Amino acid sequence: MLTRRVIPCLDTRDGRVVKGVRFQGLRDAGDPVELAARYEAEGADELVILDVSATTEERAHALETVRAVRRALGIPLTVGGGVRGVADAVALLEAGADKVGVNTAAVRDPGLLTSLSSRFGAQCVVLSVDAAAQPEGGWRAVVRAGTEPTVRDAVAWAVEGERLGAGEILLTSVDRDGTQAGYDLALVDAVASRVRVPVIASGGARTGDDLVRAIRAGADAALAASIFHDGVATIASVKRTLAAAGIAIRP
Repeated sequence: MLTRRVIPCLDTRDGRVVKGVRFQGLRDAGDPVELAARYEAEGADELVILDVSATTEERAHALETVRAVRRALGIPLTVGGGVRGVADAVALLEAGADKVGVNTAAVRDPGLLTSLSSRFGAQCVVLSVDAAAQPEGGWRAVVRAGTEPTVRDAVAWAVEGERLGAGEILLTSVDRDGTQAGYDLALVDAVASRVRVPVIASGGARTGDDLVRAIRAGADAALAASIFHDGVATIASVKRTLAAAGIAIRP
């Protein structure tokens, strides 16, 4: 039976973990190495690191943070932020990433997904889709850490991203990010029902029940940050909730 994954996320800036609400009002949330080691010990299946200021500051990802986390970590590691081309991906993989996340640069140049997939394999390429709900219905993709809207329909972009070579979709509801109001289940369903690659639901988790709902909506994995950083829930408690709901997990 296919097991579902619980993935904590470390949003980083200047070598520290930060967290905000809807990508704004960032506050310090701890040391990335300490948190990474703790989450692995608690049973995390994978870890995601996103350098939230790399793109807006027009710089590459802080590689020293990736190297330090990799030394403390044995589980798979996805790293995103500041990836503009193949050379940036190479640097992240050499620093210890197992998969590379790309968002803004792929929207600017969709062919980047094909270039990355051809070079490293689709299993290494994660398309991060930050989606904002629209008054008229549906969702639009936003880029540059949620600061710049695009004309791209978020669901259609996820479908195109798969076609171009992405092996996984990291799907974040901008409206739910950091709110602990629950995942946008309609968004999860809209994307998961249209793509064949795994979808990671992100944005809005508060309890293990939220992760249950996201997986039942079609997500292959659920990502969370605030609830783990703030001690609202632990990875172990979330996994117990998933198991009690009949969802197959890794112990």
